[in-house]
Amino acid sequence: MDMLSLTRPVISVVIPMYDEAEIIGEMHRRLAAVMATVGTPWEAIYVNDGSRDATLPIIETLRASDPHIAVVNLSRNFGKEIATTAGLDHARGDAVIVIDADLQDPPELIPRLITAWCSGHDMVYARRRCRNGETWLKKLTAAAFYRMMRRLGDVELPRDVGDFRLMSRRVVNAVQQLREQHRFMKGLFAWVGFPSTAIEYDRDPRAGGTTKWSFWKLWNLAIEGITCFTVMPLKLATWLGLGVAAFAVVFGAQLIVRTLLFGNAVAGYPSLMAVILFLGGTQLVTLGIIGEYLGRVFHETKRRPLYLVERYEPATGTVTPIMSPSRTIAAS
Repeated sequence: MDMLSLTRPVISVVIPMYDEAEIIGEMHRRLAAVMATVGTPWEAIYVNDGSRDATLPIIETLRASDPHIAVVNLSRNFGKEIATTAGLDHARGDAVIVIDADLQDPPELIPRLITAWCSGHDMVYARRRCRNGETWLKKLTAAAFYRMMRRLGDVELPRDVGDFRLMSRRVVNAVQQLREQHRFMKGLFAWVGFPSTAIEYDRDPRAGGTTKWSFWKLWNLAIEGITCFTVMPLKLATWLGLGVAAFAVVFGAQLIVRTLLFGNAVAGYPSLMAVILFLGGTQLVTLGIIGEYLGRVFHETKRRPLYLVERYEPATGTVTPIMSPSRTIAAS
């Protein structure tokens, strides 16, 4: 192995993968073509998140022919947020790019991310102008979620921004300090701060395969985002309880007055059941909100590792001109 192959990679590209056998070859072909134009050392870290198809064998085959590829094979499926964390933990670059494997986020945008990083920004995130290939319901619910998080959350999430971004080494080091079990990476990226800028692009449809994000999984991710970065649901539960209590006082007062003035007429069964069900439902909703937060406290106190690695195979070399890793790199 020559001296060039020992050069520390300047750019690390983290790609979490779960059952993406249909797309991996095209994904790496486009990524390698883009990185060849950048002219700087790089590595592609493919994180296999317990795939059930031929994802891992295909990655291993690609690695045998391309020394830029590193493989992190997790012991089982831990979910995309933790798989992304595993990729960040194994990234060696001065800048780290996170990108999905489905090619909805085009690798051809990477040179623009690098150019913005070279101009002095620690975080360069890709903002979607449009979301091609997605249903109107997903677009509507995504817009509603980001609007709600911007109003209620303790951190301000950039609008229409996913995980596709570039982070400087000091941002990655900061994110690595955040080891909570329940992870919402978009929120963690926003929480650490540092100078940031946006690059706009049009998101493409999936290049192949099917999405792994069902409505139920998206709902759970939204709950993670809300509970990880705001206690507003607990405050809303408090205000809801006060509102119901105030309503009960007013209702009881008018009932007493009406009884004194007009006698004690027997109330109907439907109205009685309506009040009981309303109060019972309010209590159950409040207990459910408390339970969501209590469950997260329970998981955090166990202090389990975020993930377990079955196998890590680092990149064996980088084809690069002799240069010092710095921000003064060529980005076309």
